[in-house]
Amino acid sequence: MYEPIRSKSVHSTMADGTTDFPHRSRDEELDIQLAGHLAALLAVTDELRALAPDADLDAAADRLAGQMTRLRGGQAPVRLQVAATRPEPRPAALHRRAHTLAARALVVAASRADTAVAILAAERMDAHSAALDPREFAAS
Repeated sequence: MYEPIRSKSVHSTMADGTTDFPHRSRDEELDIQLAGHLAALLAVTDELRALAPDADLDAAADRLAGQMTRLRGGQAPVRLQVAATRPEPRPAALHRRAHTLAARALVVAASRADTAVAILAAERMDAHSAALDPREFAAS
């Protein structure tokens, strides 16, 4: 019914013992994932800063950028100047999105036992939930 495989697989297996592609450790993978969540959170934070400049958001953006630089081995994140693109900016939606991103970062930070990022993510979650009307937050 099935024809037997006559050629060697193009995919290397653990039994082959070949290492023709780079492998990353679990910690390296978590660092990459965490840096991605922080980059997304930084982008939303910059968008909120463009809508309503605030010293707290400025400090949070600087701290997020600092943690990303540490996770990326000294490579600073690219920061864009964000201008409000929508005719009616929706800060509540941005705060909900930032809260969600901070929660994701918190989960990964806890998984890799990164206390500094976990504290920063928890603080950002608190700040974004405080910026919302409780009825708006429940609607998400």
